Amino acid sequence: MKHLLILALVAASPTLAETDGAAPASAPRPVVSEIVELQQDGATGYVGTVSARIEAVLGFPLLGTVAARPVDRGDMVTAGETLARIDPEDFEADLRAAQAGINVAGAQLRSARNARERADALFARSVGSQTRLEDAERAYTAAKAQMEQAEATLAQARDRLKDTALIAPHDGVITEVYAEPGTTLSAGEPVLQLAATDHLEIAIDVTEREVARLSPGMPFDVSLIAQPDITARATFDRVDPEAERSTRTRRVHLSLIAPPPEFRLGALVGVRPAEDATSGVSLPYSAILSRGDDPAVWVVDRATDTVERRAVTLGARLGDEVRIADGLSPGEEVVIKGIHSLKDGQSVGPRVQK
Repeated sequence: MKHLLILALVAASPTLAETDGAAPASAPRPVVSEIVELQQDGATGYVGTVSARIEAVLGFPLLGTVAARPVDRGDMVTAGETLARIDPEDFEADLRAAQAGINVAGAQLRSARNARERADALFARSVGSQTRLEDAERAYTAAKAQMEQAEATLAQARDRLKDTALIAPHDGVITEVYAEPGTTLSAGEPVLQLAATDHLEIAIDVTEREVARLSPGMPFDVSLIAQPDITARATFDRVDPEAERSTRTRRVHLSLIAPPPEFRLGALVGVRPAEDATSGVSLPYSAILSRGDDPAVWVVDRATDTVERRAVTLGARLGDEVRIADGLSPGEEVVIKGIHSLKDGQSVGPRVQK
């Protein structure tokens, strides 16, 4: 009886297997993707500082001792104003020596000219020899060269004496002082730093992804941290070519448009994209297929849960981000990881954020 029961179960097992049905098909793979955003979040804001677009470190092209420095840090100066002087005594002596050299060279030139004229007159009357005339010509040529050399020495001495005064090349404010009166400086050693005040800008630090979304001329609203009711307008100008090593952020420069006088150098400001500002589209560079002549991305169609290969036009690349100049619209979903294992029209699962 026991053996009959076992045989009956074995005979029935295929039937049980058939009733269970086939193994379930594998579900479509989820995808790591991003939703394309064009308009920047209006709440995004930054803190920056007012800085000068042009800052010049000024020094003397001469070796000397600082005799006077009538300006100090924070002073406003105008173009052509004297900022510092070095002791001119040695250079005035050089100028007097050069002027004496002009007098000596002039006397020698006049003597050589007269000698040449006499030799020429004697030779014309067949009294003087050809050799004497040639010697007079050579002496006159040498005297002319000495005169030119003396004039060059005088011009150099005048320039060196002029260089003992440090002159402001443009209007601005003194932002740094490196040398005090009595300090002996070598040629080119810095004395002052002058920041121009006719072109102010805002410096902010942002991530590479945020930089990739900035477009030339993008407007920003700027307000003073200390006085938020004092505002100005700024536009995106340029970005530093290298990221900061410790934070991996980029320094972005915004040009201020007709800022109020309260926007002084070093002031802290709040920066926010203007309401009418639209940022560009950017994606991780790893999301790009065929990065040569035919770049493309995978766009997810959620109506059918399938992917479509879409040709795009690439813009500037900044770090791991690349700007998408054309080919995508706001709200579209783009696959950013696992792109090389997909096929056109392939079914995909739900979106997974990276």
